[in-house]
Amino acid sequence: MQNNIQECLNQEIWAVVGVSSDPAKFGHKVYKKLKRSGYTVYPINPKLSEIDGEPCYPSLSSLPTLPDVVSIIVPPSVTEKIIDECAQLGIKRVWMQPGAECQEALRKGREKGLMLVSNECVLVQAQPR
Repeated sequence: MQNNIQECLNQEIWAVVGVSSDPAKFGHKVYKKLKRSGYTVYPINPKLSEIDGEPCYPSLSSLPTLPDVVSIIVPPSVTEKIIDECAQLGIKRVWMQPGAECQEALRKGREKGLMLVSNECVLVQAQPR
């Protein structure tokens, strides 16, 4: 798992699926931490049009550039759909934040050949670049 964590942290472009405009929510905290750490970060939430003055996208397929890593911060039932979307788009690295993962999503991800991180928090692992 540590190799997968480092592989993700070595990438440049991230998408945060489940970003929130509420500073108390993890979707907001992860987005801000990655930005502060020097990554290019695309926020994904179909209910938001922007966050911190930057456009928020409704889905991974609507991004102007495919991310190197997708951080998932949504309920497990939604995570499964995001895993499918990542595989369809050719996104190979997925970081499931604690609470977003489930056995079915992990199984699907492995089956589709994705590199997965689970049970680890980006807030703890990401450091300034």
